[in-house]
Amino acid sequence: MDQYIRSLENEFMRQDLPEIGPGDTVRVSVRIKEGNKERVQAFEGIVMGIRGSGTGKSFTVRRVGAAGVGVERIFPFTSPSLEKVEVLRKGKVRRAKIYYIRNVKGKVKIKEKRD
Repeated sequence: MDQYIRSLENEFMRQDLPEIGPGDTVRVSVRIKEGNKERVQAFEGIVMGIRGSGTGKSFTVRRVGAAGVGVERIFPFTSPSLEKVEVLRKGKVRRAKIYYIRNVKGKVKIKEKRD
C-alpha cells in the first residue's frame, strides 16, 4: 500500500525546484491573485527549515521587513502558486531547523558554503 501511495505522490511532485536547505538565501516568486488580476511577487529571505515529506513537504522562509519586523512564510513544495525558487546563497549551518535566527537582533550572518 505504501508503494502505491508513493507512486501517486510522485505524479504531483514538482521536479523544477532546486535543492534547498536550511541557511540558504532564496528568492521565491509567488503568484498572487487580486480580484481578477494575477501578478508575481518575490519573497526573499533565509530558509529556516524544511518539514514533511512527499506532497506535504514545505519550507519556511524568514526575512526582515519594514521597521525591522521579521516576516515568516511557509511555502508548500507542491503549491501551484509557486512560480519559481532561486537560490541566491548556499548557507552553512549546523542545524536542521535554524529557529534561533528569530532571536538575533539586526542582520543575520550565516557563513557561505563553499563547493
